[in-house]
Amino acid sequence: MKRFMFHKSALVVLTALFVASSCDITDFGDTNVSPNATTIPITSALLTNSIIGTFNAGTLRDVTAGAYAQYVSATQYTEATLYTFSNPAWDGVYAGALYDLQNIINNNTDPATAPVVAVNGSNANQLAVARIVKAYRYWCLTDDYGDIPYSGALKGEAQVPYDSQADIYKDLFKELKEAVAQFDGGLAAKGDILYNGDIAKWKKFANSIRLIMALRISKVDATLGKAEAASAIAAGVIESNADNAVMSWPGGAFKNTWFLLYDGRKDWAISDIVVNAMSPLNDPRLKAFATPNNKGEIVPMPYGLTRDAAIAYTNVHPDFSFILDAPMRTQSAPQVILSAGQVFLARAEAAQLGWTSESAATMYANGIKASWQEWGVFDQAKFDAYLQADGVTLSTGSAPAKIGLQRWLSFYPNGSQGWYEWRRTGYPDLKPTPFATNSSKQIPVRYAYPSTEPNFNGAAYNAAVGRLTGGDTQDAKVWWDK
Repeated sequence: MKRFMFHKSALVVLTALFVASSCDITDFGDTNVSPNATTIPITSALLTNSIIGTFNAGTLRDVTAGAYAQYVSATQYTEATLYTFSNPAWDGVYAGALYDLQNIINNNTDPATAPVVAVNGSNANQLAVARIVKAYRYWCLTDDYGDIPYSGALKGEAQVPYDSQADIYKDLFKELKEAVAQFDGGLAAKGDILYNGDIAKWKKFANSIRLIMALRISKVDATLGKAEAASAIAAGVIESNADNAVMSWPGGAFKNTWFLLYDGRKDWAISDIVVNAMSPLNDPRLKAFATPNNKGEIVPMPYGLTRDAAIAYTNVHPDFSFILDAPMRTQSAPQVILSAGQVFLARAEAAQLGWTSESAATMYANGIKASWQEWGVFDQAKFDAYLQADGVTLSTGSAPAKIGLQRWLSFYPNGSQGWYEWRRTGYPDLKPTPFATNSSKQIPVRYAYPSTEPNFNGAAYNAAVGRLTGGDTQDAKVWWDK
């Protein structure tokens, strides 16, 4: 099979998906066919499938990033927390969610198919949503690896060049702005299990992504970052938890991914790094971040132990705390993808950098408050005391470090976003495990490219590796990581 071309397996859509996602389509027709055939897919099904594939935080890839961000500790299989070489495959990415999204785009722009698929939402609205989700997926992919196949991907070519991360970021900014402008007053996109067709919320989500992307390039292109941040805020970002991007799992065949992570297993626990950062501040979110034992206590797992040491610890502490409190790990428990707290804290950093005229202290307080409300632990008196604590107040100490800590906490348990932010800012001051098995003994700062790339896409792969300082390793920093 040619690399990065459409795969027919990606069109397989199960009946349960449509029933669970509240679509009004019950007949799937001939969706499980070759992408080269003329049969038109049900784009609402592709949208549901691609949203699940894009925002499935809690999968092994995201948990591995969570291990690098030190959100989580392994309880028996400790490879991730010892930084054993990791190069996740791309098979479920390009031929998965990205393929589905491109298929939506193709069918809504082709004059021969656009009128037919419009039954699943106006062409403009389907295109706008697909472009936003696709931009998010590519954003995470490039932050995982650096340069990746982008502009030439999904076209059926055998050899696909890797675009530079700088060029990818510029194009993603463009895609997000154009997608927001593309929404029209027609029928909302069906199959939308993130915002249920609410166009106003999709626009805020896209603008909020752009704000966080802008900050991510603060050290390599502050001019572009400042302009994009100010533009995103002016266009309207998430300012209320009512507008949060929340994955609504229907249960059944499509379960909350944290539920699946623990379904018959207990391989992961909240790390002592997170607990030790929150406990001295009396941060009430801790009781929601993890499962208390029968005494109401959080029992963290020491970070970065060897397999033997981890098993010995859990034998002595069988009541170690799972990630998230139990009600947040049910089959149909919602998962927050992007929240008001995260966005306000991003605005606090932008203000602290001098990028906006907003008050960093106000945005910072708003961010922490929204985060507490998101986790259901807000209490005004406790909140007021928290803001005055030495480890929290911006009136003393390092404002960037404190904003960085709160941003790291706000993204929990989204390991990927927590890892990206730590890599960029260095906050909090995470230390590698002394038992690291990788050659550098340092926390990884990128994923290595999939092992299949040298054989299937060799020339492009070699060119991309040649641009990396240190080669295709976990220690080679991506473009924005300075």
